[in-house]
Amino acid sequence: MNWIDQYRAKCVSIEEAVSVVRSGDRVFLSGNAATPILLMKALAARASELRSVELNHLLLLGDDPLSKPGMADHFRHNSLFVGPADRASIAAGTADYVPVHLSDIPSLFRGGPIALDVAFVHLSPPDEHGFMSFGAECAASKSAAENARIVVAQVNEQMPRTLGDVFIHVSRVHKIVECSEPLMELNQGTASEVEEKIADFIAPLIEDGSTLQMGIGGIPDAVLARIDGKQHLGVHTEMVSDGVVRAVERGIITNQKKTLHPGKIVSTFILGSSALYKYVHNNPMFELHPCDYTNSPFIVAQNDKMVAINSAIEVDLTGQVCSDSIGTRIYSGFGGQVDFIRGAAYSRGGKPIIALSSTTKNGELSRIVPFLKHGAGVVTSRADVHYVVTEFGVASLHGKNLRERAEALVAIAHPSFRSELERQIRSMPRNGTPT
Repeated sequence: MNWIDQYRAKCVSIEEAVSVVRSGDRVFLSGNAATPILLMKALAARASELRSVELNHLLLLGDDPLSKPGMADHFRHNSLFVGPADRASIAAGTADYVPVHLSDIPSLFRGGPIALDVAFVHLSPPDEHGFMSFGAECAASKSAAENARIVVAQVNEQMPRTLGDVFIHVSRVHKIVECSEPLMELNQGTASEVEEKIADFIAPLIEDGSTLQMGIGGIPDAVLARIDGKQHLGVHTEMVSDGVVRAVERGIITNQKKTLHPGKIVSTFILGSSALYKYVHNNPMFELHPCDYTNSPFIVAQNDKMVAINSAIEVDLTGQVCSDSIGTRIYSGFGGQVDFIRGAAYSRGGKPIIALSSTTKNGELSRIVPFLKHGAGVVTSRADVHYVVTEFGVASLHGKNLRERAEALVAIAHPSFRSELERQIRSMPRNGTPT
């Protein structure tokens, strides 16, 4: 049977597609812009037939029908990166969170502790050879599809066909549901005044010929808007945003000086506007790879002058970084922060950067703190942190002792909180830690 006949034979109604899920199954859901909302809604409609179905996923976008009231006995999220869709469920104790580096996640499905029964993935239509692209998100979806017992594909006419190590053949899927649905978008809006000031301090740290990694938020886009005049920048990242495309169109990102994958923007997912999704479609400048490749510190470090810019919730006076929780309340996840911070640290001429505003949005609390909140988790250790940037400047911590680190961090804290932070430094015992 040729691939076209196989494809047609596997096209089924959405009800038949989700009928493969049984009580007690472990199900993978692709995430980000590739969140398979249609399949999730159809699965939610079967709630009364199912119990204790475990849902494994990264960041989900959109309104999650599997987290609605009354679903707790039927579906339980096992989140590898928390977002608005499952944050409330985790806080309520009806969902779970797995602290894990993004680079480690594919191995969880490949003979690791999470053996998948079903994978729900969101794909582009097949090419002339029968290969479908994972499109806007490769990340852990490729590993999930390669290792699940059953693969159910939502094949979307509007999913971009991205290139790289991002394909699955028709013969490897079991059920196909065709659709034509716009992808969910992430429109950042304009950067705040504080984010712009932070970007003003980061931009001079970026040298000509640097390769960049940036995450989600206003600070990365503000940085990209401030690198005019830089030459031959490259991108090796986990996420590509609209800001990257704007920098390409301004001739700032050329990728020509990259020491790994020259000429290519390497990422593991695309998230932004519909214009971004159209731009990456069949565009050979962009290569998507699974996140155990893009995020491997050993791969990242092969990019000379690697600049990694990541955010945080709070940083203590020794340089410990919390970025996944607010005290005991889980807010997001490890993501690729440690992957890229360590990769940039080992890169020749690399610069690992943690960027955050000095206070919370209402200005009432400092985010440079003597101690992390009770129950807060350390995502990036103080030994990994090289630069911390706020709207008040840059603290260079690498090679500094605990007292020097604390002094450097106080200098970039909000002026309203510096006196109290300085008092904490004066109370440090001989081992250099606050009392």
